[in-house]
Amino acid sequence: MYDVAIIGGGPAGLSAAMYAGRLKLKTLVLTKERGGTITTTNDVMNWPGIKKTDGMTLAKQLEEHALDYPDVEIKDAMVVGIKKKGDDFVVTTQSGEYEAKTVILAAGTEVRKLGIPGEEEFAGKGVHYCALCDGFFYTDKTLAVIGGSDSAAKEALLLTQWAKKVYIIYRKEKIRAEPVTFEKVEQNDKIEIINNTNVTEIKGGEHVDTLILDKPYQGSNEFKIDGVFVEIGRVPATVLVKDVGAKLNEKEEVIINRQSETNVPGFFAAGDISDCFFKQAIVAASEGVTAAFSAYVYIQKKG
Repeated sequence: MYDVAIIGGGPAGLSAAMYAGRLKLKTLVLTKERGGTITTTNDVMNWPGIKKTDGMTLAKQLEEHALDYPDVEIKDAMVVGIKKKGDDFVVTTQSGEYEAKTVILAAGTEVRKLGIPGEEEFAGKGVHYCALCDGFFYTDKTLAVIGGSDSAAKEALLLTQWAKKVYIIYRKEKIRAEPVTFEKVEQNDKIEIINNTNVTEIKGGEHVDTLILDKPYQGSNEFKIDGVFVEIGRVPATVLVKDVGAKLNEKEEVIINRQSETNVPGFFAAGDISDCFFKQAIVAASEGVTAAFSAYVYIQKKG
């Protein structure tokens, strides 16, 4: 029996584990991907006290900090179910079951897909979702980033390290990058923004070579390209909460209060899976620490 089972090994989960260990709670972290989404980030420049690092380094530091406490254990396992067992919980993975007095759900998000013809067919053959992972395959090539968020702009900037040209294709009037990111995009001669345009189909032979646009660009709806990176947001991985009964909002995010509590006693959530509107690693870490302390208080009250 663990005091707390943490599902997810990103900044929220690892920060929760670190603080749970500090509070001497017997802690189990179950994660299918150590480090979480932050590991795909090239430059992290908004972590307090560290002017600049990369996502992989930060994730490793968080993991090492959590494991510095003897009561913390991390297992590489994919969680497939969570159920109540009296006042406690049973967490099921593909390889076994674990019981815990409390659960902190920090499973993060999954990439949101376009859902257009050709996307699934060319996945890994010209369609990608991580510039840091796959950008180096496109040295001196022409690429497109679909999306208009700050993340999309950062993906485009990263891709300019390899590509000779990067187009940002966005369905609205203006991309929504943070001012400092937008300024970098404007100053980068390799980047061109195509606004008010949707990609309706992805075509090619053995590899992507054409995007079909819903309005002409330079006189044609066919847009020749060597590769495309999709960055249109992420979907919270909340399928696990259905058997527990935790409430979700209209975006399928877990609803929490300022103590990272859900409506289910002993069940907490933190990070991108929660209904916090500001999705940042530093916010996720804060929610994770809060969740760990709330779990500690909950266990103390239960005796």
